[in-house]
Amino acid sequence: MSKEFMPKIISFLCKWCTYSGADLAGTNRMKYPPSILPLRVMCSSRVNPVFLIKSFLYGADGVLIGGCHPGDCHYQSGNYYTRRRFAILTTIFDSLGLESERLRLSWISAAEGTKFVRVSTEFTEKIKSMGENPAKKKIFL
Repeated sequence: MSKEFMPKIISFLCKWCTYSGADLAGTNRMKYPPSILPLRVMCSSRVNPVFLIKSFLYGADGVLIGGCHPGDCHYQSGNYYTRRRFAILTTIFDSLGLESERLRLSWISAAEGTKFVRVSTEFTEKIKSMGENPAKKKIFL
């Protein structure tokens, strides 16, 4: 009997919005995949690109960043910085031959528990279809 592949998705979630949205989903007993490993950060802009690269290289099959909607950041313009960094990071991944499709950025507010569940499920299914992270095998294992 073959075991179904369950990806490990490191999720950097804004404390004020996306993490609260995930909490709302849990409070309302909505089910989302156990592949999502949430890490609470004060703002999506505080996620250093090195954190994403290290997560990916140390074995995460996918990395999700969740933040407040543009214009609604509790730190005024933090998510604009995140959006710029993410665009640069995907370009770097592509130039290194890594799969930038394993990275995702989503704007999810505290009231959008349903959206958090949808994004988590969609991203998990996408990573499942891509298979295990190939960089993990080449570099560390």
